[in-house]
Amino acid sequence: MKHLFSTYLFTVCLLLGICHISLVKAQITTGEFKNPPINYRPIPLWFWNNSTIQGEELQTQFQQMITKDGYGGSAILPFGNRFRPKYLSDEYFTLYGKAIEEAEKAGVKLSLYDEYGFPSGSMGAINGDDTPRFMNKYPDATIKRLDKIEYSVSSGGIFNQSIPKGDIMAVVAMDTITFKRISLRNQLQNGKVNWNIPQGAWKVFFFVCVKDGDPNVDYLSPDAVKLFIKETHESYYKHFPKAFGKTITTTFFDEPTMYRASGRIWTNDFNDKFIKQYGFSPDLLYPALWYNIGEDTAAARNYLFGFRSQLYAEGFMKTIQEWSEEHNIQSTGHQDQEEILNPVSVSGDLMLCGKYMGIPGIDKIGGGRPTEQFYKVVSSSAHNWDKAFVMSETYGAMGNISVKTLYQIAMEQYTKGINHLIPHAVWYNDQSVTFLPELSYRNPLYNKDLPEFNQFLSRLNYVLARAGSHVADIAMVYPIESLQAEHYLDGSKGYYEGGVDIPNVDYTHISTILTDSIGKDFTYLHPEVINDKCQIKNGKLILNNKINKEKYSILIIPGMKTISVANLKIIERFYNAGGCILFTTQLPEQSVEFGQNRKVKSIIQRMLNNNKGKGKTFFIPDPSSETIKRILDTCELTFDVAFTNQQPLNYIHKVYDDCSVYYFANLGESPRNSEIVLKGKINPVLFNPHTGETSKVSFNHQTMNNTDVTILTLPLQGNSSVFLIEQ
Repeated sequence: MKHLFSTYLFTVCLLLGICHISLVKAQITTGEFKNPPINYRPIPLWFWNNSTIQGEELQTQFQQMITKDGYGGSAILPFGNRFRPKYLSDEYFTLYGKAIEEAEKAGVKLSLYDEYGFPSGSMGAINGDDTPRFMNKYPDATIKRLDKIEYSVSSGGIFNQSIPKGDIMAVVAMDTITFKRISLRNQLQNGKVNWNIPQGAWKVFFFVCVKDGDPNVDYLSPDAVKLFIKETHESYYKHFPKAFGKTITTTFFDEPTMYRASGRIWTNDFNDKFIKQYGFSPDLLYPALWYNIGEDTAAARNYLFGFRSQLYAEGFMKTIQEWSEEHNIQSTGHQDQEEILNPVSVSGDLMLCGKYMGIPGIDKIGGGRPTEQFYKVVSSSAHNWDKAFVMSETYGAMGNISVKTLYQIAMEQYTKGINHLIPHAVWYNDQSVTFLPELSYRNPLYNKDLPEFNQFLSRLNYVLARAGSHVADIAMVYPIESLQAEHYLDGSKGYYEGGVDIPNVDYTHISTILTDSIGKDFTYLHPEVINDKCQIKNGKLILNNKINKEKYSILIIPGMKTISVANLKIIERFYNAGGCILFTTQLPEQSVEFGQNRKVKSIIQRMLNNNKGKGKTFFIPDPSSETIKRILDTCELTFDVAFTNQQPLNYIHKVYDDCSVYYFANLGESPRNSEIVLKGKINPVLFNPHTGETSKVSFNHQTMNNTDVTILTLPLQGNSSVFLIEQ
């Protein structure tokens, strides 16, 4: 069989340990697929938990993780109140050095976990030994909170009030009937505000940034995050500089979030940076963080919440990635509570965070958290910003799940764009496991099956963890701007659950219908990417990346009350060029930009009612699998992948050097003989990741609707998967 493709991406080589600085040619071969190089093995979290770590036992466990379990290294996670030696002490680094030595002997890799316990940012204050190291050393570099102090005042009187402690972000008077707002910043004198109150139903607000008391680093401040890096990442580098880029190839952060500070996380220089970026002061926008301020509400919230999410993504994720690149490694990790439908005060803008990570990531964890609904958000972030890898920390706190469940979760993740699964976890002290399962040779539930399972993951990594193009006919707008427009602080759900339930939000519902019910893969498009990276050519909406170029014939605008006029103009051009547009649940009616609500409604009505464009538009007020499938059929498109007369399989299609790779998974219990129609003339071979075997598959080429297609029947047992790889 001919070699299928080659890849020339530095970060791919770096992560998998194939190279250091030089670029290499990577090829899929039947021999390497059956027995992938050790660099493709999964790298688990290794909890150094509730014990005094001993060098000899450390070495034994590490060796057995490689030889008995089939892992490809580890990410060492100090954890628990009884962990010894002291975190970041000389004794600690001596033991860490032994792990590096063992990794070098075995030819495997380490990931630098950046915290003692989690979340990242305190150096051990939470779920560690309760010593707030970072806060003790840098008290002014910890998390800040935005407080609101408000007064109802009477017309004709004088408002005379001392300013509260903290950094004043804004002092605003607002007429609660007309929504007229007046900045009282010029009335600040001698520590007080003096203001003659005009006629109206006025309230006066102080918006103050204060130190919250949370021991974690100020995630919104690059300067603060650099101090955290100095104390953690730099300490490892000083002790083991030669290991970076060779044995230590990634760094991993764990569960930072914006729900801290009661969901009101802020930072002192917010206004200064805002003015520098936008050219005007945000003072008069601040009331919108809590209240309706009239027609400006949606735009004001997008400016403030959107900028806060930008500061978060740039302050924490980007700062760590820049340090990582300077030290020859890549950054990955995930946030807490990524599974919240309204992420504005939790993960902020989940897609935007991935923009600034070397390897965007997510956490599949127990406790009824529906992470599977958000795999596509994180993998789409990677596709939007041209990144090869997508990480998932997987299985934590799920209990003693079955081996079958291990496979099912992995197969679903890899069909939805994950290609770097980090197992949670191996535990040094397996008699004191806080979050089951314990995934090592010592656990009788898994020890027989674990090597085979890790070989399975290695084969998935070998094929899918590469730089190439994701193929999908459908794009969906990521509705973050609408979520920001409807969000407000101190919502009734509480900060941990996202605060505010927003009506008509259906993007994850549509995602599940597409991928799990009707067999249609898709990519979320971030509003920024629609504006900056998307082009329209030959009736297609094109994501114009250097490597991951995607071409869409269909665009879904999920339930969104708010959208940007800039996005809508591009969407209308796509419609006029022949694109198929689906609106679901809620039509947009207000603008991200100030004063443009009428324009939004005008463009929407023009597309829905005038029928002058070459494309088609539909509004589906109550989307279901049946209605969406019926509408997609009317688009008269030869889809990239289609299933005939049977429940579809989960799948992903990637292209590497003009050669197609399809991964299909049957996540159900019953066997399926799926008739599949692939767009184009493909000569496929079956690659079985469960066995490592390759085999032929019967297929024929036909022409349908003036398009060449390949038709085949794919037999798959329940809970199994297969690659179709083009010869």
